[in-house]
Amino acid sequence: QVQLVESGGGSVQAGGTLRLSCEVLGHIDSRYCMGWFRQAPGREREGVALIDSVGRTTYRGSVQGRFTISRDNAKNALFLQMDSLKPEDTAMYYCAAQNLQNALCRVGISSLYFEHWGQGTQVTVSS
Repeated sequence: QVQLVESGGGSVQAGGTLRLSCEVLGHIDSRYCMGWFRQAPGREREGVALIDSVGRTTYRGSVQGRFTISRDNAKNALFLQMDSLKPEDTAMYYCAAQNLQNALCRVGISSLYFEHWGQGTQVTVSS
């Protein structure tokens, strides 16, 4: 049984910084695609940043240059450093993991491909 537990969300003003963490309980190996998705009220869940088994990363265009995804396979953890936050970044952020080919592990892939999800952590950015 795999469980993902997010932490690090909160409320900040525009321009602020947050660092999200995702702890993986149970076993997933380094071949897993891992990533962060977000969902705002009334909107579909969208990919924010993904990282494949060899560390290649992709980002949603609106967060490119502001967010950085990283993983620590030894500690079974995933992170999302969010800088220069904007009000439009406000959403529930979810950690996800799935055994996927690296060619598929890119932002733009449907969230339906992912089996393992955390409960989410709220990020609120005020103007």
